Amino acid sequence: MAAQLRAVRRRIRSVQATAKITRAQELIASSRIIKAQQRFRDAEPYAREITRAVSAVVSRSSQVRHPLTTPSADSGRAAVLILTSDRGFCGGYNAGVLREAQGLNAMLAERGIAAVPFVSGRKGITWHNFRDIPIAAQWSGFSDSPGHANAADITGSLLDSFAATGPAGVDEIYIVHNEFVSMLTQRPEVRRLLPLEIEDTTEAPAGGPLPAYEFEPSAEQVLNALLPWYVESRVYHALLDAAAAEIAARRSAMKAATDNAHELIDRLTLEANKARQAEITREISEIVGGANALADATAGR
Repeated sequence: MAAQLRAVRRRIRSVQATAKITRAQELIASSRIIKAQQRFRDAEPYAREITRAVSAVVSRSSQVRHPLTTPSADSGRAAVLILTSDRGFCGGYNAGVLREAQGLNAMLAERGIAAVPFVSGRKGITWHNFRDIPIAAQWSGFSDSPGHANAADITGSLLDSFAATGPAGVDEIYIVHNEFVSMLTQRPEVRRLLPLEIEDTTEAPAGGPLPAYEFEPSAEQVLNALLPWYVESRVYHALLDAAAAEIAARRSAMKAATDNAHELIDRLTLEANKARQAEITREISEIVGGANALADATAGR
């Protein structure tokens, strides 16, 4: 009994130490989520305006055929940018992204297109290395606080592969990341960055009519300048969205872990109390039994 009680008490102390760690992680994530959401909102106006500018140029020059807007007739390879986290403690955040990426790879394989992974985040890099899946390019160290330089580096690698010809080139670029929906919901999302999907529609564009531009010297050169900025803005926007989703997922996971630790502590405390009560009852029984035996021995004399 005494050994069981000591074991239960040791386990209670261990779970209490774990609960302190998870609670600290929860508080850290709670303090950082507001900043991550603010950075994401601050990047939205630029992304929205450059998207409108690209839409205006394409819509006013329908005869222009640009490599970044024209699908390849014999597409054989597609770059898949996968955004994962550098650290753990974020529940199923990375599992959802990697599962969505695998689904995209299967869909591309059905079309006869080979997926070329470009991975950001140590968790995704480790996942691919463990399965001996070659990675075209990899980045890490900034998953929860990305900057413009990180987005520019990723965009440069993607556009270099898109512009390359032969076995090293790609004809399409996709991005897979977690979208921040709410503090409790993060949803994996797949988007095609290039070539741009151009749709004919009669509906008025969001934000009002598109501006009418006069191109000098030509619409092709305007697109040459705009589209790399557009891709970089979309990559940066996705990085910020994924960072907010990662921190929110970590907060939810750590809160659930803390609550589970407290529930386990309550159960172990009840178990310890029962063991202690059984020990006390056994000691009382031994004392009473000894007193009765002494009384019987005394009466016999």
